Amino acid sequence: MENDNHATVSVDDCRLLTLDRHHHENGNLTVVENGKDFPFEVQRVFYIYDVPGGTDRGGHSHRRCHQFIVAVSGSFDLEIDDGVSRRTVTLNRSNIGLYVAPGIWVGLRNFSYDANAVVAVFTFQ
Repeated sequence: MENDNHATVSVDDCRLLTLDRHHHENGNLTVVENGKDFPFEVQRVFYIYDVPGGTDRGGHSHRRCHQFIVAVSGSFDLEIDDGVSRRTVTLNRSNIGLYVAPGIWVGLRNFSYDANAVVAVFTFQ
C-alpha cells in the first residue's frame, strides 16, 4: 500500500460517529442530515450486501474522498491504514459508523452472513 498523504493524514483522523436514534415501540429510526451528522456533505451512497463469507471488499484508498461507513445489519471489520499505522474497527450497530478521512486505505473484512453496509461519500472536486 502506498499513501503519499501520510504526513498530513493518519488513522487517528478516522473516528466513530454515533447517529441519533429515535426509539419507538414499533421500531427505531435514525435520521442522517447533511451538514449536521457528518463532517462532509454526502454526494453518493453505496450499499454493500450479499457478500459471500471469506470475501473482502474495499482494499483501496481515495486521495480526495471522505467516507462514512455503517453496518445497517450484521457486522464486519474495517481495516484502516495510513501507511504508517494500522487499526481495525468492528462495526455492528446501525447507528454507529466510522468516518474515514481522505487518503486512508480501507479494507472491509469478516462479513457476517447478514451484513449490510452503507457507505456515504464526498469527493473534493
